[in-house]
Amino acid sequence: MAAVKRQSVAKPPFTIGTLRKAIPAHCFERSALHSAAYLMVDVALVAALYVASTYIDPAPLPTWLKYTFLWPTYWFFQGAVGTGIWVIAHECGHQAFSTSQTINDGVGLVFHSLLLVPYYSWKHSHRRHHSNTGCVDKDEVFVPAQREEPHEGFEWEQTAPARLAHIAVALLLGWPLYLAFNASSRPYPRFANHFDPWSPIFSKRERAEVALSDAALVAVVSGLGLLARSFGTAWLVKTYVVPYFVVNAWLVTITLLQHTHPALPHYYEKDWDWLRGAMATVDRSMGPPFLDVFFHHISDTHVCHHLFSQIPHYHAQEATAAIKPILKEYYQKDDRWVGRAVWEDYSACRYVAPDTKEDDSALWFRK
Repeated sequence: MAAVKRQSVAKPPFTIGTLRKAIPAHCFERSALHSAAYLMVDVALVAALYVASTYIDPAPLPTWLKYTFLWPTYWFFQGAVGTGIWVIAHECGHQAFSTSQTINDGVGLVFHSLLLVPYYSWKHSHRRHHSNTGCVDKDEVFVPAQREEPHEGFEWEQTAPARLAHIAVALLLGWPLYLAFNASSRPYPRFANHFDPWSPIFSKRERAEVALSDAALVAVVSGLGLLARSFGTAWLVKTYVVPYFVVNAWLVTITLLQHTHPALPHYYEKDWDWLRGAMATVDRSMGPPFLDVFFHHISDTHVCHHLFSQIPHYHAQEATAAIKPILKEYYQKDDRWVGRAVWEDYSACRYVAPDTKEDDSALWFRK
């Protein structure tokens, strides 16, 4: 991996107000109709892809061709479109879908539940992630392991087979493990997950909404069970379950790479502040331009998203272009192919440590 230039950890010469003034005012405008149009296009694509999939099994083609090309093609594109729906539901949690909280929460609850995401539960923990990004003591997701000083000795996790196994598990099970066991998150004094209303993740006033999220998931799972009984388990696996896991894999890839990069600092709570923490993320394309379109540019505008999470995705590129000249050395963009970035950063970002014990004002990723 080529040497990287670390992001500055000095107090920035600008404020969040400076950045806000640089962004055109219309970028902060949220339109339910505009957002709904993007959502309906995604829903139409899901429907069109499903209809196309119904022609695969009856087609007079060899079975091996169906399962090595046609079904994988359906799974790839259905998973990509599903990820876009996930992104829009995520915007609902940030109140970026519309100016109405009722509309935001209603749309978010429906579409996140259809993707087996507990909407309110994740909304609350994700809000805390945005409030504590880059703080190793209080952040909520992708909290790195810590060491008091760098240790460059050999560890078996560095071997290619171990790295490949870890990445495979993360992509396949990382998202459900996070929801069910709070994997990769901050430690809590007792067992924490996103389904228990009394989990330490949530406050007392959030418990009812967590229970509502659970009820919505029960309804969706019950519906999927009815579909399996009507059309068969194999049908459900091919049309829904496999694309669901593709969505999960994209979700883990996107979010992991947003906060895992050798140039990004982390901080102890004593040295952390919100602005530097919010900037401790990285923009990147997810590959072919059509994927960034499917994903509503969640990855190539993520720095702006952490600074101004209520900006809807259809204004985020313009807003990003407006603040980049101000951010300068506080802005990170990674141009590597996403597969290479996952492979290299899994090795390069095993834990964080200060450069010296005497100066622990910033922690950096290490092998």
